[in-house]
Amino acid sequence: MTDLRFRGAVAPLRRAAQPLPRSVDAVVARLRPEEPLHCLRPATIAGAAQAFRAAFPGHVLYAVKCNPEPAVLRALWEGGVRHFDCASLGEVRLVRSMFPEAAIHFMHPVKARGAIREAWTRHGVRDFVLDSAAELAKILEETAGGDARRGLVVRIALPKGSAMYDLSGKFGAAHADAVALLRAARPHAAKLGVSFHVGSQCLEPAAYARAIALAGAVIREAGVPVEVLDVGGGYPVAYPEITPPPLSAFTTAIAIAVAEQGLGALELWAEPGRALVAGGASVVIQVQQRRDGTLYVNDGVYGALSDAGVPGFRFPVRLLRGSSADLAPFAFFGPTCDSADYMKGPFLLPADVQEGDWIEVGQLGAYGASLRTAFNGFDRAGIVEVADAPLLETPGYGIAAAA
Repeated sequence: MTDLRFRGAVAPLRRAAQPLPRSVDAVVARLRPEEPLHCLRPATIAGAAQAFRAAFPGHVLYAVKCNPEPAVLRALWEGGVRHFDCASLGEVRLVRSMFPEAAIHFMHPVKARGAIREAWTRHGVRDFVLDSAAELAKILEETAGGDARRGLVVRIALPKGSAMYDLSGKFGAAHADAVALLRAARPHAAKLGVSFHVGSQCLEPAAYARAIALAGAVIREAGVPVEVLDVGGGYPVAYPEITPPPLSAFTTAIAIAVAEQGLGALELWAEPGRALVAGGASVVIQVQQRRDGTLYVNDGVYGALSDAGVPGFRFPVRLLRGSSADLAPFAFFGPTCDSADYMKGPFLLPADVQEGDWIEVGQLGAYGASLRTAFNGFDRAGIVEVADAPLLETPGYGIAAAA
């Protein structure tokens, strides 16, 4: 057979075929969904983008991996985002197909040759991240003749930090290697930069200051002109029993560290994902069975609730019917036959929750859609746009509610 075809493992989210009410409760009352229902809040996402752009003194690169849903990307564009952090050729193609004028930055430190070549020749991508001499050579070979246009960004390694998702073990050049990479890349770059990532859901503003100090030391030792400092992502949002510092605490720490390191002339980039979209979506799930304090529901760790599994994220929840019962703690089992499809929570719901009830799970705009799989055939879900406020606000963080 010579006809080789590729397809995505997960079915696209299905949109409603007719106009629906603009509140979650009314939509669920109309549809009575027996499959997970993703409820997008475009106004919330646009407001968060506007707030972050106003607070950060540089280019805001949305991390597309966090949520690549086209409606989410359109809301971010409405909020003024014009730069996108892409980690794959698929993300590059998606962003370019939607926004011909967008600035796309290929931020994965290890890329396929074909991906580099197509991004450069067909999609106008000019900025590429690297953390090794092998990747630098690959980029130069696949973008031959592009010295006058090419942007090269060296990602430096950081020690393990306190972020909820540590990202220190896979990417990043050690200090001496980063110095050598900057020197090697300088003759081939119209724009040269340094980047790092402190980890996802980082609650410590000082982590950015420490990383900027490491970047400053690398830049000084390299002794070559550098134009860009990319301070990465990791900006946190609220979850039950987690209230992060305000966004101003992070931008202030970054500004002070940049000044102390003498890097004020550099162009600043940031790569927020969670901070822009977490509050912009929820997922409505249905209870299929109750066993004491455990609810068997129709979504789980192989679907939108991956972060509620081993990572142990707790999400805000509410029962979509009136109840006077006191709140009680519940754990969830997802719909697959795998006993690892378990979310310990605890998720606080009225004690009389029962089979057939719908539960809205909030703060799932970040990674809720993008981590879905087709395991056991449970890959179908719907999607609607609503005007509700998020289930959980991030006080003082500039994450706007829907109007």
